[in-house]
Amino acid sequence: MAKHLDLEEQEQLADIKHFWNEYGNLITWVMIAVLGAIAAWNGWQYWERTQSTQAATMYDEVERAAQAGDTTRVERAFSDMKDKFGRTTYAEQAGLLAAKTLQEKGNMDGAKAALAWVADKASDEGYQAVAHLRLAGILVQAKAYDDALKQLSGPFPKEFEALAADRRGDVYKLQGKKPQAQAEYTQAYKGLDENTEYRRLVEVKLTALGVDTKQLAAAAPAAAGAAKP
Repeated sequence: MAKHLDLEEQEQLADIKHFWNEYGNLITWVMIAVLGAIAAWNGWQYWERTQSTQAATMYDEVERAAQAGDTTRVERAFSDMKDKFGRTTYAEQAGLLAAKTLQEKGNMDGAKAALAWVADKASDEGYQAVAHLRLAGILVQAKAYDDALKQLSGPFPKEFEALAADRRGDVYKLQGKKPQAQAEYTQAYKGLDENTEYRRLVEVKLTALGVDTKQLAAAAPAAAGAAKP
């Protein structure tokens, strides 16, 4: 009986050896790949947490410098943030804060540079839109109307489309292009909620250009009804 068991064990061992000879390397490499992927994921998560913590700390430095009105510190801290944590949301927020501080202190070149970076590099469409709008505002103040329109010409997230149209209307009005200004203000008026104060501001602009906003308001529901199947 013992010899019979020994023969069975030997056959089983032979089968196992044959299996590992056939598939051992494949199984080993699959396990290495799986364990490597897990290790890489854990490493990435740790790196993300570390980056976020360090970026938050550096953002605090930008914020403290902004509160103190120290434009030199603001520019230096924001520059460091771009170099070290330029892909983080904190860097995008820091760019907008730095631009606001620099603009308030009269450093328009620094403000434009910060906003241009956010407009070009930010991964968040909302931050990009804000940067484009604010940069256009600075350019309008400098009477660089064509450059301002370039900032307002690209696609905007839906929630910013009316604001961009209003800003384009301002530029066209300053250029003396009344029809274009009317068209942009009309787009802004239709895109804004009727209960917002901002819509009333656009209404004033349209009225100043001779547009009957009551007709626009009446036409909007009619157009919406006609569009329904």
